[in-house]
Amino acid sequence: QVQLVESGGGLVQAGGSLRLSCAASGRAFSNYAMGWFRQAPGKERDFVAAISWTGGTTYYADSVKGRFTISRDNAKNTVYLQMNSLKPEDTAVYYCAVKYYSGSNRDVLLDGARYGYWGQGTQVTVSS
Repeated sequence: QVQLVESGGGLVQAGGSLRLSCAASGRAFSNYAMGWFRQAPGKERDFVAAISWTGGTTYYADSVKGRFTISRDNAKNTVYLQMNSLKPEDTAVYYCAVKYYSGSNRDVLLDGARYGYWGQGTQVTVSS
């Protein structure tokens, strides 16, 4: 089994920054991609960002491109999401997810249905 624990969420004013972390534990980790998704009240879960196993490929939703940065530390089995210039529309529960996949195909990494393990989520609230 795999356990994912997100942290770093909170309340921030518009224009501020937050850094989310997602620590993975359990099953031995290798060759897995990681992604961040978010879900606002009354809306569907949306893709935010993803990173390949090597960290060499990253993808971002258009709505966060240039403001958010995804990174990972494989020695710590941890993925990060640095969020800058936050906007009220970024308010949501943010989830990290893991997919055992060593490639970097965009369609695969952007599709939440292809991820096998999910964290419990962390709330991010951006006030105007």
